[in-house]
Amino acid sequence: MFETIFFALWFFLPAAIANVTPIFAAHISFLKKYDYPIDFYKTYKGKRIFGAHKTIRGFMVGIVFATITLWLQQIIVNNSSFIADLTSQTDYSALPVLIVGPLFGIGALFGDAIESFFKRQRGIKPGDGWFPFDQTDYIIGGALATMPFIKLSILQYFILIIIWLIIHLIASFIGFKLHLKEKPI
Repeated sequence: MFETIFFALWFFLPAAIANVTPIFAAHISFLKKYDYPIDFYKTYKGKRIFGAHKTIRGFMVGIVFATITLWLQQIIVNNSSFIADLTSQTDYSALPVLIVGPLFGIGALFGDAIESFFKRQRGIKPGDGWFPFDQTDYIIGGALATMPFIKLSILQYFILIIIWLIIHLIASFIGFKLHLKEKPI
């Protein structure tokens, strides 16, 4: 069971990093010039397609950090037989990092953007929760985007979603307690 949980955490780390880095990138001054919404202020049925929080800056930073994370994972797996054994379901040494890394980032961020589209259409305000979609959008997007290169069993995908859903809920609650978020979920 430990190996299954570790693999789920390890495997999906690039997508999780891609999902969280746009939050921090918003505070980096030299990236402000890329603070432009990916929907280019376009609307659908009178509502913004994705909203102001889905920016070119966030996509760029998320994709870059997902790729760096996968590259570091590949180095660690290639230099640690212990980690290589725990992640043997995927041949990390054969993964094309410059393809799969961006796919993790694009999938996670596009999954989040699609969920934002549906939130806007339902009239849910930015920042308001929409359980469980807010917590699973990037997971499903990242998993779907990497499927051409990494095939997992249905059980592994299910475990992946459950583990990262729990992590997301815990992280959101901690963010709330630290006054980084207005709502716990």
